[in-house]
Amino acid sequence: MEREEALESVKANVANQNLVRHMLATESIMRALAEHLGEDVAEWGLAGLLHDIDVELTEGDMTAHSRLGADLARELGASGAVAQAILCHNEAHGVPRESKLDKALYCVDPLTGLITAAALIRPDKSLVALEAKSVRKRFKEKSFAAGASREQMALCSEIGLELDELIALGLKAMQGIAEELGL
Repeated sequence: MEREEALESVKANVANQNLVRHMLATESIMRALAEHLGEDVAEWGLAGLLHDIDVELTEGDMTAHSRLGADLARELGASGAVAQAILCHNEAHGVPRESKLDKALYCVDPLTGLITAAALIRPDKSLVALEAKSVRKRFKEKSFAAGASREQMALCSEIGLELDELIALGLKAMQGIAEELGL
């Protein structure tokens, strides 16, 4: 499966541009993580890019979200590992996260929201000068970006990363596509 084909499918199935940006941010962090961990960069990137492709199609129904997404990913030609990671990133299904890819997607998903929120409160509303220590400080504020699950992010230990490493890696990855993210 080629990335451009996946991106075209995302754009065809997702009207909300903030959701598309979230998926692009997740893709960038997953690619950076894969490179850091010696994993398949293209495969991990596809998991990040496609993980929420079905949110609008399922109209926010968490009992359907990610089941349809996993099916769509398979139809597009994604690997079984990518489809599995997409399926189990939604806790509602009770599917255990077993592979490193599964666990990485689960902890990266909320990280994009925390980093984006940290950028948006800056006067320049930009990722460019944002520092990892500022994001880490916001991580400790439970009411800040409250929808970004700290518990999920903290599970980065299951893939051999400290939280500070995950935040720094995620921020750098998102800074690399800041223009595409509108930040």
